[in-house]
Amino acid sequence: MTTIGFIGSGHIGTAVAQKAVENGYDVVMSNSRGPETLAALVEQLGPKARAATPVEAAEAADIAVVTVPLKAYRDVPVEQLAGKLVLDTNNYYFERDGHIAALDEKRATVSGLLQEHLPTSRVVKAFNHIGSAEIGTTGSPAGTPDRRALALAGDDADSKQTVADLYDAFGFDSVDVGPLSESWRVERDMPAYGVRQNADELRANLAKATR
Repeated sequence: MTTIGFIGSGHIGTAVAQKAVENGYDVVMSNSRGPETLAALVEQLGPKARAATPVEAAEAADIAVVTVPLKAYRDVPVEQLAGKLVLDTNNYYFERDGHIAALDEKRATVSGLLQEHLPTSRVVKAFNHIGSAEIGTTGSPAGTPDRRALALAGDDADSKQTVADLYDAFGFDSVDVGPLSESWRVERDMPAYGVRQNADELRANLAKATR
């Protein structure tokens, strides 16, 4: 069975892990404070979950989910994620993260920064423009009219298909934004950010985005 390792176990990480467990995945949860602080979460998630350090979670992962404050992205393990698919849920909140010139000046994207930090991993932007409480409550079966859609972006086609399949299993249609260089279209303050939308509406909101 595929193991999903979580680098960060906050609201988004917890919500994605819950859906992963419901869909038969094993999950390894980690945070910056130590595995002992995750005992209650692991108990909540059940027998398919365990706690570990970020390095251990990265080592165990077939697929990794990075869901940490952006200011901490350089702390994400590199060697242990080599060659692996990494889902990046991060967003840039300068109020929390401090100002990052490359983002303020529109020279980079949030996920592009993580890809630079993880040069041999396959980073895909995912789950960044949906509220954590909505991950487990707004999905629906494939073919449902007006099914909610989520965006993804990345530079590797096979990795993006894996994320699209995961979205579908969790109850969402997917819309491919394109390469990571286009992932700004679904970042904070863009039309597609944080709103419920079906696939057609998401495509329209992506097209309306201006940098």
